[in-house]
Amino acid sequence: MSAPVHEEDRAGGPPAPPRGFRAALARLAGAQKSAKGAPAYSRFVNRRLGRFLAAASYTAGLTPNQVTGISACFTFAGVALIALAAPAPWVGIAVCLALVVGYAFDSADGQLARLRGGGSPAGEYLDHMVDSLKISALHGAVLISFYRFFDLDHAAYLLIPLGFTVVAAVMFFGMILKDLLARAHRARTGTAVPPAAAPSTLRSLLVVPTDYGLLCASFLLLGWPKVFLPVYALIFAGNLLFLLAASVKWFREVGALGRPEGGA
Repeated sequence: MSAPVHEEDRAGGPPAPPRGFRAALARLAGAQKSAKGAPAYSRFVNRRLGRFLAAASYTAGLTPNQVTGISACFTFAGVALIALAAPAPWVGIAVCLALVVGYAFDSADGQLARLRGGGSPAGEYLDHMVDSLKISALHGAVLISFYRFFDLDHAAYLLIPLGFTVVAAVMFFGMILKDLLARAHRARTGTAVPPAAAPSTLRSLLVVPTDYGLLCASFLLLGWPKVFLPVYALIFAGNLLFLLAASVKWFREVGALGRPEGGA
């Protein structure tokens, strides 16, 4: 899921537009958003894939909204396969590739917006609407696949994708709302954006269970239901534990926004 894009490169006035793929790629290499808090796949793999796709999209004359549309096409093709096709090794490979490419284009749309001078409210709205749809539709498709194709010992296993839908939606909304409230507070008080902390590789590895890229990769196992189900359940458990801990932290951070400086 891509983060909001607001800032423009203003150093010395608007930079000259890059010419060609290599120039665009070089510009993007120095215009990356902070990697703070990003899990390992998203940080080290997906963002780099998105950089190449953003440069290629720029060279092809695509807009960020068009790239968001391409991302949605790949992602929802994968989601449809999960729900409609019986689990098989080829299905797992096809789903994984569709989701991985869709996720890379999801990173590319924000990078392309920065390359073109900054994003727009409409583009941010479209990006987040697609993200919110995909995180619910993906787990809904897994629920359908479990019900139609999996030989489940207990119907209670159906609660796993149902619970994952709730956790993913709440986590996404919580992150977006926290960012929105912080931006509104800074705009109201004139507070400067705090400098981004140095990203931690250890933290990126520790939060891997919450990485959407890991979830995409897990569908390689879809052809082996008895392996896929416990792996999917473990990823769900990791996301649930993270959400419980993060919700407390986010609540404290949002609570501090309305507190006078130096207050308890």
